[in-house]
Amino acid sequence: MSIPMDELLAAATVIPVLSVSRIEDAAPLARVLETAGLGVIEMTWRTEVALEVMAAMKRETPRLLVGIGTIRRLDQIGAAERAGADFLVSPGLTRELAPALRAASCPVMPGVATASEAMQASDAGFDVLKFFPAESAGGVDYLTALSGPLPDLRFCPTGGVTSERTADYLALPNVPCVGGTWIASRALIETRAWDAIASNAAAAAAMEGSPGVNGAHE
Repeated sequence: MSIPMDELLAAATVIPVLSVSRIEDAAPLARVLETAGLGVIEMTWRTEVALEVMAAMKRETPRLLVGIGTIRRLDQIGAAERAGADFLVSPGLTRELAPALRAASCPVMPGVATASEAMQASDAGFDVLKFFPAESAGGVDYLTALSGPLPDLRFCPTGGVTSERTADYLALPNVPCVGGTWIASRALIETRAWDAIASNAAAAAAMEGSPGVNGAHE
């Protein structure tokens, strides 16, 4: 059964954005992140085993909400849903992808980088959007500017967001959550630096966001 978008956002202040190349790393990584207090994970589809890793993480820690990112093609949507993805994330939104993502059985965050793209995504039926690449696209200042003309839209910034910048994003009323690779970078996962990942995850779990649009954190 799909979780509603508002429940997903309520469980996700800081979302680790992961790239995992070994299935055997799925279980220990999931345990570390859950033990640290994180509840939502994005598994990027940047390795051949991304779906298998996501499924293994869900088996190991059933309470974790694990989604699939880097959705670029129509066939990826169905494959991710069949594998049990709790949500889907795309780096952008094309005319072809929009109706298929809208029809997905789980929450979807399509990516946008400009006001025009955000308006187009809103017209397509999406009100929670991935802001990507966040730092390169204008960062905190840009999202602050968007809150005036687009007060009904919420954004999850990812892309270049560091631990130091995370709190600045979470202070914005239109940002219910932030995605970052800094919690468990590919290098940390490849070297199985579980202690370092645990420390980063605990710091992320301790961060609190603003009340948000429509009380996302109330």
